[in-house]
Parts: sequence; structure tokens; C-alpha cells
Amino acid sequence: MSFTQTLISDSRVLWNLLASPTKGNTHRERLNNFYQGQASSYDSFRQRLLHGRQEMITAMPVKMGDVWVDLGCGTGENIERFGDRLSVFSANHLVDLCDPLLKVDSQRRSRLAEPDKLTLHEADATRVVIPDASADLVTFSYSLTMIPDWFAAIDNALRILRPGGYLGVADFFVSRKHASGDEARHGWLTRTGWPTWFAMDNVFLNPDHLPMLRRRLDTVTLVQNRGHLAYLPFFKVPYYVFVGRKPLAV
Repeated sequence: MSFTQTLISDSRVLWNLLASPTKGNTHRERLNNFYQGQASSYDSFRQRLLHGRQEMITAMPVKMGDVWVDLGCGTGENIERFGDRLSVFSANHLVDLCDPLLKVDSQRRSRLAEPDKLTLHEADATRVVIPDASADLVTFSYSLTMIPDWFAAIDNALRILRPGGYLGVADFFVSRKHASGDEARHGWLTRTGWPTWFAMDNVFLNPDHLPMLRRRLDTVTLVQNRGHLAYLPFFKVPYYVFVGRKPLAV
């Protein structure tokens, strides 16, 4: 893509992010309204915004015959991030509520060597019907902060996940004011500024996401870092990469 094409594409995304009001009475309607004007440019712009996704995918243990479920899959770019390891899965389930993003998913699915292994679910991550304990891997890639009932989303992920299976999350976050242990400690400006900024687009940075994940799963990988934002070179937003293992017995 040329510089001019990139600039035009980015301008479309930035308009939706910064200037276009998000309308709708339901979560599905708001997602469709927000992404309908930028779905085709989603991947190229967010490669410079959503950090840690490849690290999360790389850290996920994969073995032959595994089943993977991606909750809030967006355009399905994580398919490509698995690379050659995608072939070891016996089944893949991509779940999202947003029609414009799922259309991009469908195009990506049609290019796969084994498209029949991949099932697209136009469904809520908190309610999607996938059999109990049927998945070996479940991922949230910058989707947990966009799910209003994130408690239910985690509960559903753990229902789907088999004992000993792995849950991976990459997302923005802010710390608790009095973070404990090895968790990052963010200052007042970070803890108040970034949640206010992202909430304008219905992205809710929450200090309790990471502690909840660590409470419910055994931590395998935890990375806490800051990443640049496109066209805002002097600002860095906190993000984390978490991979946890569901206990064999609860």
C-alpha cells in the first residue's frame, strides 16, 4: 500500500475513532455502527495500535488436534498470526457480534487451505453456544475491554475451556491504585486519562480485568508494557499479554 493509500485509509479510521458518534441501543448495533465505515481498513491501522497480539499467540501452547476459540475475533487476523501452527487444529471457532468485521472474516476464511475447519459465529461472547470443556485454547484479542459484561465473558470462556486448557488475553489496561505483587503500578494521570479517552469509543479500560484473570487461572505468561499510538508519537498506552492455564480441578 502506497503512502497516499495508507493516509486515506488511516483518515477513514481516525474519523470513526475521533469524530463520528457511535449510535445504537444494543451492543451489536453500536459495534456495527462504529465499524461499518472502517472494517476494510481495520487490520492495517490496528497493527500499529494493538500491541502484544503476536506475543500472545506465540505464547499459546499448541498441539495436534487442539480446538481453538477466539472470542471477539474482529476480522480474524489471529488466524494469520498462528501461521503454520494453524494446521494442527482440528477445529477453530471465531466469534463476534459485528457484521462488518465478520464479512472480512468470511473473506479470510475463503483463502484458507482447510476452510471447513473454521466456523464463524455471529454471536455474543458471553452467550455463544460451544460445548462445555470442548476447547483447548480460548483467546480474547483486544475484545475484553469492549464487552460490557466482561464477567460473563470470562465465565463463558472458562466454561468452554477444558481443564488444563489455556486462556490468552492481549488488551489495554490500567492498574489498580494500590496494585499488588508483580502487577504494574500506574500514576493518577494514566489511571484516569486513558480510560476517559477510550471510553468515548466504548472501550473500557478496567483495573480489575488482569487481577480477575490471575485469580481464576494459573499464570503462565504475563507481560505488562506500553505501546505507541498511531499519529500520537509522544503518548504510550499500557497493555498486557496474559496466558493462563485452567486448573485441572476447582
